[in-house]
Amino acid sequence: MAGGSAATQGGVHVRLGREVHLVSRPRGRFPAAGDTRIVEVPVPEPGPGQVVVRNLFMSIDPGLVLRTNDLSRLDIPDFTPGEPMWSDAIGEVVESADERLGPGDIVWHRFGFRDYAVAQAGEFRRVDPDAYPSLTHHLCFGLTAYVGTEVAQIRAGDTFFVSSAAGAVGSMAGQLARLRGATRVIGSAGTPEKVRYLKERLGFDDAFDYHQDVRPRLPELDVFYDNVGGAQLEAAIDAMRPRGRIVMGGRNEEIRTGVVQGPRNMMAVIGKRLELLGYYTFDHPELFPVFDERFPRWVRSGEIVVAETIVDGLENGVDAAVNLMHGAYVGKVVLRL
Repeated sequence: MAGGSAATQGGVHVRLGREVHLVSRPRGRFPAAGDTRIVEVPVPEPGPGQVVVRNLFMSIDPGLVLRTNDLSRLDIPDFTPGEPMWSDAIGEVVESADERLGPGDIVWHRFGFRDYAVAQAGEFRRVDPDAYPSLTHHLCFGLTAYVGTEVAQIRAGDTFFVSSAAGAVGSMAGQLARLRGATRVIGSAGTPEKVRYLKERLGFDDAFDYHQDVRPRLPELDVFYDNVGGAQLEAAIDAMRPRGRIVMGGRNEEIRTGVVQGPRNMMAVIGKRLELLGYYTFDHPELFPVFDERFPRWVRSGEIVVAETIVDGLENGVDAAVNLMHGAYVGKVVLRL
């Protein structure tokens, strides 16, 4: 259950809730003690057209660490010092001043890192609480992976490689590639346990620990779904067949180490006529209805396994984001409030 408490001010009962604020941008690669703090604030009554949502779960992802930094040079929103942080979240409407949503409705929104969210009803999207085996599955990165595999135009017979394959996006992308017709699915991960998980639980044809030399483990590739960059991207370029596709969905290695490392074999991109495709999920709203129809069915039938780790407590949210960058978890990380 979400946190929060109550107080009386001037004889009026006031609901209180906690928020995580960014105090200052990190001096190092990750937020440290003092860079964030938990603040208890009064939860206002909903104004016209607004709703009050009690948060149940929120997403923990690499972007949270990235957004604690100044991203003004990029077309990526960041957190503002002195204000609440935010993340995707699932919650329950407890009060409403808009006819579109009522108490008891379960909604998806982007006001995580707080016990209660108060905003216009249009900022929330009602979801079917029975669509998946668990409410937390509404926070999985299936949509991100689905859009990426669509952009990559995976074809029957393709050999597909995904880095960070035991992570929230990679674990979905490998399974979706199989459903789209890839005949060989390969993944990299950071520990022997994760490698076994990919092969034994998620059905990857092959998987390996990326701390080993990557190049000997890669056959000729048609598609590479890059979540990491660095040495794995360079190795994949060498392994790509002519006119192969590389979808670039993340730069976890750069975020983790702070070192910008581009591939040294870009001539091969030209020689092989490779496509390097950067994409952003919300640039492709036309794919959302198809995803909403297909993906829950695949999960319910067992064709897609949602790899997931649950962490408890709003006070542990920032630490969980940092631990995620150090490879501490398998699959999608969800914070239970």
